[in-house]
Amino acid sequence: MQKTVAVNADPRMRMNEGPDKMMIEYRAAINGINIVAKYSQDAVSGIFLPLLKKLSALQRRKGKRIIAMLAAPPGAGKSTLAGFLAQLSNTHENLQPVQAIGMDGFHRRQDYLKSHSIQRDGRELPLVEIKGAPVTFDLEKLTESLKQAAAGTVCGWPVYNRLLHNPTENALSINGDIILLEGNYLLLDEDGWRNLRSMADYTIFIRADEELLRKRLIDRRIETGTAREPAIRFVDFSDMPNVRLCLSKTLPADLELQTDADGDYRLIKGDIE
Repeated sequence: MQKTVAVNADPRMRMNEGPDKMMIEYRAAINGINIVAKYSQDAVSGIFLPLLKKLSALQRRKGKRIIAMLAAPPGAGKSTLAGFLAQLSNTHENLQPVQAIGMDGFHRRQDYLKSHSIQRDGRELPLVEIKGAPVTFDLEKLTESLKQAAAGTVCGWPVYNRLLHNPTENALSINGDIILLEGNYLLLDEDGWRNLRSMADYTIFIRADEELLRKRLIDRRIETGTAREPAIRFVDFSDMPNVRLCLSKTLPADLELQTDADGDYRLIKGDIE
């Protein structure tokens, strides 16, 4: 019978002891949605802690703020993982604290997306119908904000709320020495986007099966109040092209991971020792 015990006295992280493997449970509110994620003890001890040790050593060696970028297709769990890594960094004395932030706060506002359009497949579409595509982000604003963060200054950072469908400006204050920035297109190999990589001290990419991502995206959209059939139509029309874009046009990362249906991770390539 499975039992749950507290880990490091943190209310957001608990360990489930099962017959096959130990799982650490992580609870958080991500973009206005309450989530529960589970990570295997093998992934924590074999991937996540060594990664955090590597980032801590890199920051100490450089003696200044460093930027780590975590890129992944929609639905891969990057926001949750970034939050978990930040929390994990605060539970070990030999690790430098990590501050997790996201690029979703650079979504263009809903009124802009409704009033601007794009040509796609011979049709003119309002940008709101493909919200989440690279063109629906304010890349120039993201670039300038990232330059400030990389320079080591204390600066504001926007956060996106999926329930409000808009970003909240300056919701966070960037003040950490290790900044973990997560987002879909941080390693996108396209004009403008590929320039972001030059501001990163370390890069991570997460891969996942397309059908797994489709299921997660449909479930997530339903959780925000969309009926099932409209959720499926939106995901297939809008989200899945973005999934395929991320999986097919990504710059090489220092560390590449694969996640599965259980939320577990394995190392594909990269050195974290």
